Amino acid sequence: MSHIDIRHSHSLAPKKARDAVQEVAEKLAARFGMEYDWDGDTLNFNRSGVEGHIALEPKNVQVTAKLGFLLAALKGPIEAEIRRVLEERFS
Repeated sequence: MSHIDIRHSHSLAPKKARDAVQEVAEKLAARFGMEYDWDGDTLNFNRSGVEGHIALEPKNVQVTAKLGFLLAALKGPIEAEIRRVLEERFS
C-alpha cells in the first residue's frame, strides 16, 4: 500500500475553503464513483483502491490517501494532479 500526504497553505475564508473542497469532491464522485462525507472540517473519501481525507485548517489544507496495489503504480501522477488542483483552488 502506498501513501500520499500533501499539505498546502491557503488564505481562504473557512466557508470558501469548504466550498472549494466540496466542489472537488463532487467532481471526483461523478467522475470516479468516489464516495465522501464530512466529519467536521474533514472530508473523508473512498472507493475501491483508495481511501483518505482532506482536512481543512485555518491556513492549510491537508490531503492524505492510502492507495491500493493497482493505484500505487500511479502514485506520481496522482500526487501531481492533487498538487495542481490544490494550487488552482487554494492559491
